[in-house]
Amino acid sequence: MLRTTKSFTVSNVAEFKNALLIWAQQFDTAVWLDSNQYKQQYSSFDCALAVEEFTSIKTDYSHAFDKLKEYQNSTKDYIFGYISYDVKNDVEQLSSQNFDGLDFADLYFFQPQKLFFIKGNTIEFHYLQLVDDEIESDFEIIQKTENLASEKAESDIKIKLRIHKEEYYSKIQKVLNHIKRGDIYEANFCQEFYAENATINPLKVYQDLNAISEPPFAVFLKMEHQYLLSASPERYIRKEGSKIVSQPIKGTAKRLRSIIDDQKIASDLSKDIKERSENVMIVDLVRNDLSKSAKKGSVKVEELCKVYSFKQVHQMISTVVSELKENIHAVEVIQDTFPMGSMTGAPKVSAMKIIENLEETKRGLYSGAVGYFTPEGDFDFNVVIRSILYNEEKQYISYSVGSAITAKSIPEKEYEECLLKAKAMRYVLLNSN
Repeated sequence: MLRTTKSFTVSNVAEFKNALLIWAQQFDTAVWLDSNQYKQQYSSFDCALAVEEFTSIKTDYSHAFDKLKEYQNSTKDYIFGYISYDVKNDVEQLSSQNFDGLDFADLYFFQPQKLFFIKGNTIEFHYLQLVDDEIESDFEIIQKTENLASEKAESDIKIKLRIHKEEYYSKIQKVLNHIKRGDIYEANFCQEFYAENATINPLKVYQDLNAISEPPFAVFLKMEHQYLLSASPERYIRKEGSKIVSQPIKGTAKRLRSIIDDQKIASDLSKDIKERSENVMIVDLVRNDLSKSAKKGSVKVEELCKVYSFKQVHQMISTVVSELKENIHAVEVIQDTFPMGSMTGAPKVSAMKIIENLEETKRGLYSGAVGYFTPEGDFDFNVVIRSILYNEEKQYISYSVGSAITAKSIPEKEYEECLLKAKAMRYVLLNSN
């Protein structure tokens, strides 16, 4: 479908980004993707904003990938949206019976009427169903938009644990027992923190979370009364022509104030036998997943266990690439690799069954993926971690964290890692209101 396109140059990109995101709040549907200008090898833009549904698909997990394939084929346009973790039930004979306080649909994509890309100091407008001078008019309005995001919501937030410490230790021991029996050799076990009868200003919370994290795959997603406020550092999967890129994260260490101490802890992470083994296990899983749709011999590891530093944490990231076989549909690549190995464990199906049985909460959008397809069938998706989920109607706030459990795991240290990952979300929720 043809879009009317126009570009503008702005002198202050940061101010325009802020104004654009505030302006977007008038729409029931909005997806904002922000790389925070993090220097990465694979990138198409600095920021993107998609607003206002022209067409959309919202479904549960049943035949979800077939429906997505049909929708992507019929639009042949940019579509933005998400695939929740529970679409695993479409890929394998699995189920999700745990508590869900958020009620996000399992899969949702929409074709935006208004689409914006920020590249350097250039703003590209891509509009469907154009009204006379609408782009110019919107550009002027956005530039004049004032920052109202600092308004606070009047609500005391009391964060609760779905799994308390001693119960967490007990559940980790059960995972370790499965590992000792040979059922699995790694599992990503997650726990939820939540608040009930609570209200927040979603945009303010997102802006604060993004500011203290500045990750390469940040997302603000609004679907009427449901919100995702994500500071994700992890790419799930990208397609660019026939090249597929996956960048799993496994291995975390805290940042330290002293430059010398900080460099040492990053160096220690890069050499940590347990953390490296976690990462390598998932790299092997990703290689296997990509091989399903790859040309023979094309799956390669570009980077193995490289430590990258973010504002809150150091992370160990690997990059796995492949060359796509001919006549493979873009959606099939995602279906072959979903859910991402970094959020499941290995072997994947066994790990998913075990964590489903031990976790107390349905993951839903957490540990799913948010991203977009281009008209040509390319795509890019993040992993939904380091994220706050909010149902405004139910006044329910949720954030979850997890860690990879292997034979060398010590329950107390895994719990500490979870608290480290939860630190930024907890901070902004308690201080943004």
